[in-house]
Amino acid sequence: MANRLAHETSPYLLQHADNPVDWWPWSEEAFAEARGRGVPVLLSVGYSSCHWCHVMAHESFEDRVTADYLNEHFVTIKVDREERPDVDAVYMEAVQAATGQGGWPMTVFLTPEAEPFYFGTYFPPAPRHGMPSFRQVLEGVRQAWVDRREEVAEVAGKIVRDLAEREISFGDARAPGEQELSQALLGLTREYDPQRGGFGGAPKFPPSMVIEFLLRHHARTGAEGALQMAQDTCERMARGGIYDQLGGGFARYSVDRDWTVPHFEKMLYDNALLCRVYAHLWRATGSELARRVALETADFMVRELRTAEGGFASALDADSDDGSGKHVEGAYYVWTPEQLTEVLGPDDARLAAQYFGVTDEGTFEHGASVLQLPQQDSVFDAEKIDGIRRRLLGARAGRPAPGRDDKVVAAWNGLAVAALAETGAYFDRPDLVDAAVGAADLLVRLHLDEQARLSRTSKDGQAGANAGVLEDYADVAEGFLALASVTGEGVWLEFAGFLLDHVLVRFADPESGALYDTAADAERLIRRPQDPTDNAVPSGWTAAAGALLAYAAHTGSEPHRTAAEKALGVVKALGPRVPRFIGWGLAAAEALLDGPREVAVVGPAVDDPAARALHRTALLGTAPGAVVAYGITGSDEFPLLADRPLSNGEPTAYVCRNFTCDAPTTDPERLRTALSG
Repeated sequence: MANRLAHETSPYLLQHADNPVDWWPWSEEAFAEARGRGVPVLLSVGYSSCHWCHVMAHESFEDRVTADYLNEHFVTIKVDREERPDVDAVYMEAVQAATGQGGWPMTVFLTPEAEPFYFGTYFPPAPRHGMPSFRQVLEGVRQAWVDRREEVAEVAGKIVRDLAEREISFGDARAPGEQELSQALLGLTREYDPQRGGFGGAPKFPPSMVIEFLLRHHARTGAEGALQMAQDTCERMARGGIYDQLGGGFARYSVDRDWTVPHFEKMLYDNALLCRVYAHLWRATGSELARRVALETADFMVRELRTAEGGFASALDADSDDGSGKHVEGAYYVWTPEQLTEVLGPDDARLAAQYFGVTDEGTFEHGASVLQLPQQDSVFDAEKIDGIRRRLLGARAGRPAPGRDDKVVAAWNGLAVAALAETGAYFDRPDLVDAAVGAADLLVRLHLDEQARLSRTSKDGQAGANAGVLEDYADVAEGFLALASVTGEGVWLEFAGFLLDHVLVRFADPESGALYDTAADAERLIRRPQDPTDNAVPSGWTAAAGALLAYAAHTGSEPHRTAAEKALGVVKALGPRVPRFIGWGLAAAEALLDGPREVAVVGPAVDDPAARALHRTALLGTAPGAVVAYGITGSDEFPLLADRPLSNGEPTAYVCRNFTCDAPTTDPERLRTALSG
């Protein structure tokens, strides 16, 4: 039988539409069913490129005997965490509080009132490694529900009360200053891995938001140590197996400290954030490696993640068919010496093995190696290596490709818009700017309604039913603001304003300035989620602070500026203590301390070569969070262009910060100096 998931837009839910388990999507009807039948709810949360989600589905949810037991004694609800980050967040908080750890698949047992009382992640089909089997867990939960119902209700009530008491107290509503940012830098220095780059031990995640902070801190203060950590980490990642040496783009994380073996799934958000970071590293240093990686990552996103409608898909799976019909992690990406010989012949295969670090024993499983770029003394013929790379890429294209999660997530598309717009502008790649405009157009056409409320997701040109959360409003505004600076089209600033008005009215606490992840009028869960920490992506909280600040710089709006400053109070509290988990917040705080600067570039015509040169110079300024308005003199396209005449008939740039302006200049060199942090 097909269960109730067949009409959902989430690829993850659709993967479970043919399970013998009688799944419901998250809905009031599902809980009403549980109340009517007097049974508990099994909530299973995952996402389409999650390896262990697939394993548990195959072992348990596709198993008829397990499914029959579930259908008889539970109401089962399946949630895609990428579609419903709010549902994921509140129950993950409960799982972590109860067990000290979390992860996906997330398995939570709830009362029909949606209160959690028993938790776990992956459960195996038979007991192993001290873990009970899934069937044992189901039987234990059912037993407790039938025989000790009052106790279960008591536990559930206590968990919900404990969660309610975890309200965030984030110091005061004052933004961090010089001292807190220096303390954050010191904290990062302590956790830095000087041998390998990055922070902490294994598994190692690409610290894109922390690197953004380090680059801005260096631009503002000249701190060489900050730049060194950013540069070395970026180089190690780009040379490691976490970076796809043939096709560009980054995997989710490295399972070891050396960036060698990745968890092979490729997420849109990682690649958007890292593309932008490498472009900014190039802007700061002129590094050829940074330029190559930024462009290859942008090209990867456009080539492999762009959907027919012009948006960007969420992810590529880690697993794919290894050619024998078996789904294996990394099968698409790894190589044995024999496979190299097959494609390249013996001589070129030896050269490729040396260049990419492919060994006889292998750096991954079963004698296969993940391609890397080890540091070595030999000099390689660039043209020859280029030919080898092309041939390997061609051969790899013949392998069964990893699955793609085609849903378009608003927030992550906002991050991609910002990255592609800036990368396209820096490296004179109008096609990348066009790709950014295409995705932004899709967000406006499909995800925004007449009140400028956002849908979280769409798929195949159809908007999903789930409301946007704070990160959607903030990251899409961030993308639109970057696009406004790059294209000189004020309509993007206007759209950003509509979204940020929602942040002020529907997501902010009017008293404290704290921000919530869900709107005041959103569906009520067991608590209103609120997480200011930056993990895989900027938190909605810190992303909103950054976007509010940039919008205020563009428009002079006092309410937006004040809201940004209040929101950054959380960075004052967390920056010195846990700098690795508030990187975007620290980057926004750097922009605040620097002004941020407001740059207006006017020319006699938009396509005037001298005006365009000045505009490009403005975009290449490293001053943290600087905003750029570009247009013809007398234009009302941007507030910053008002009353900005040409100097002696020549294109002119105006730079202001904190209510004071430099003398206008027509000289790109002088503008460069004014914006070099």
